[in-house]
Formats: sequence, C-alpha cells, structure tokens
Amino acid sequence: MADTEPGFTDVNKLGEFKLIERLTKDFKLKNKSSKFGIGDDSAVIAHGDTHMLVSTDLLVEGIHFDLIYSPLKHLGYKAVVVNLSDIYAMNGTPEQITVSLALSSKFSVEALDELYEGIKEACRIYNVDLVGGDTTSSPRGLTISVTAIGTVDKDKICYRSGAKPGDILCISGDLGAAYLGLQILEREKQLYLSNPGIQPELENQKYLLERQLKPEARKDIKDYLAEAGLVPTSMIDISDGLASDLMHICKASDVGAFIEEAKIPINQDAQLMAIKFQMDPITTALNGGEDYELLFSIKEEDLEKIRLMPSVYIIGEIVKKKDGITLHTSGGNVHALKAQGWDHFDED
Repeated sequence: MADTEPGFTDVNKLGEFKLIERLTKDFKLKNKSSKFGIGDDSAVIAHGDTHMLVSTDLLVEGIHFDLIYSPLKHLGYKAVVVNLSDIYAMNGTPEQITVSLALSSKFSVEALDELYEGIKEACRIYNVDLVGGDTTSSPRGLTISVTAIGTVDKDKICYRSGAKPGDILCISGDLGAAYLGLQILEREKQLYLSNPGIQPELENQKYLLERQLKPEARKDIKDYLAEAGLVPTSMIDISDGLASDLMHICKASDVGAFIEEAKIPINQDAQLMAIKFQMDPITTALNGGEDYELLFSIKEEDLEKIRLMPSVYIIGEIVKKKDGITLHTSGGNVHALKAQGWDHFDED
C-alpha cells in the first residue's frame, strides 16, 4: 500500500501547522521590504511610512462549506470576512481584496452572480475594494481563494509574538456559537437526506446560524483600541478555537498562560444548544472555532483602559513558559489546556 512505502508520510500525521512549518522552514526572507513572512495572521511588507498586510485563505467545498445549507450569497460574504479578520488581528485596516475561483460545470452564471452579491456586500460594509483575481475550471465542486490587503502604522502593528508574563488576556466577544450553528445545520442536513420532504427545524436559532453562515470581522475593536490609545502586546483572530489560537500566541511569544473557565463568554443560546446536543458549553467555546473574535493581550498597566470597552472580556493572564498553558475551572481545579480545534488535515 502507498502509505507503507519508504518515504511516504501521511499529511494527517503532521497536521496543518506542522506541515506548514516543515514545508517553509528553509525559506528565508531576502528583501528588506519583507518584514514578516509565514507564522502570523498576515504577512508584513514595508510600504513607506506604513506596513502593508497581506493574508490569503482558501475555502474548499466539502471541507470548509456545504452548499446543501450554505447560501451562495452568504458564502461569498463569509469568504471575504474571514480574510479581513486576519488584517484586523494585526491591528490593521483592510483596503483591497482579490478573489479567485475554481469551479465545476454544475455552477451557472446566475449562481456566480449570487456568490458575488455576497462579496460585494462585504466590500461595501467593510469599505474594501475588489481589485483582481482569477477564475478557472475544476473537475468538481467550488474552491474560493481570497487575498486581503491592508495597512497598519509601524508603531501600532500587533504580532502574536509580543506577549509577556503579567499581561492580561482579553477576548472581543462570545465563543462557541458558530460551532453550534454548524451542528444544527448538520443535523438538519442528515434529516433532509433521509427524508427530502421534511421541513427544517431551525428552532429560531438565528444568532447561532448567523455566526456560522454569515460571521462578522471585529473591525470595531481596532477603533476602540485606537480611541483608548492602546496597542495590544499580541493579538490573533479565533478561527481554529480559543485553545488552539491561544497556543499560537504562547508559542510565538515563548510564554505560558492561564484562562479562567468562569470568565469565558458564552452566549445563552449557545449554552442551551450545547446542552441539547449533550456537549459541554466550555468545550465548544474552547475548541469550536470559526468565531472570528479577537484574542489579545495587554500590559497590566493598561487594565483600566480595557475594563469599560464594549464587548471585551478579561479571561486570564500570560505567565512564564514553565507554568504551562492551563484552564482554571470554576471548581478550583487546574487542567493543562489541549488544542482540539479545527485542523484542515484532521482525518477524523
């Protein structure tokens, strides 16, 4: 069999991030304008008195979205927003996007019109310009690639690598709702496949469904931080789950961290739906992913600036690396935090 032949390593054994590290470890930045490459939410390129930010994401049918329950207009909107979130995670302002598609013959011109209606709406709301892209055929399905380009002042850029012991950990909004919205949609899909005549039972869960199908990037947080005269010491957007993305900050900053279970924000609808699905609400918040909230750290001396900031929650603290990455439970226990969030190469 192929996977037992010498020199064959299944990518599932590495996972997404270890695979990226392996493939890119020998690439060194040669140009002075290349300030930061792979390893953060966006690449950073020198551009006059500011830095240019560049981020690219792929959305693949059957992996990242299911057209049984993803309206094309919502999908176009989401494809843009998830890229803009990476620019905001660097404390930047997105300005342009490019969109490239690979699509099979099952897609009509009218279907693509609908997809681009969503793209246009995202461009309008976030004040970005569509400036290019490419379109090609595919033997099956739909693949969407969006590149977002933005700018940030040199002295206000936020990397994942700036967190220090004593910094306060903050998050911009509630977690777990997007994952639970996905669970509702998957349940209804299975019911539909077994009985196409059945009516969907979405249980008036508009908030959970919107968090999955039509997420928003937290552009308001950048404005709040600017008004407070505050630059986070580190920041990342939560796409893979709080646990996984906190670990990215800790690895890049060479630190540990703890978060307090009781302070993790979870929407009431998400709590109730998690219980209905016989899931632990905290587990969905830690590992669900696709929330696109911002996780960031601030200096302890800036705590008062953040306390009254709208929709910002203080959830923990950065500690020394030797203290690990832990969850302090409401019952007084301390558990090592494990990353169980989304991995694009997870075969399970």
